[in-house]
Amino acid sequence: MRKGFTLIELIVVIIIVGILASVGMTQYTKVVEKGRAAEARLILGSLRSAEIAENMENGAYATVANLGVSAPSACTTTHYFSYSCSAATGTCTATRCTAGGKTPQGAAAYTKTVDVNGTWGGSAGY
Repeated sequence: MRKGFTLIELIVVIIIVGILASVGMTQYTKVVEKGRAAEARLILGSLRSAEIAENMENGAYATVANLGVSAPSACTTTHYFSYSCSAATGTCTATRCTAGGKTPQGAAAYTKTVDVNGTWGGSAGY
């Protein structure tokens, strides 16, 4: 009697490994994108603090350019997101770059927002 695997057994094993790899890769990309979204949460927290300080000092909110926080208002090769703040409400928004930002670009644009009360929001995404 011969020892070894049949061709059918090998094909079944290859198919199972392929399915597991595709599921694993999908989950891996989600985890990596969540890590990139941490950039937005960190910078939005700094912008929120700066907005609160600006309001306490001057009685009004400001735009990103006037807050003194290193946050690009357009997509640059140093960040995954672009940032904006409303001078009317103090709400700051991070928008995922789909072109012109740090490589790799996002497959779809999504936003993260925070207001001066600390309420987080945004569109679907990570």
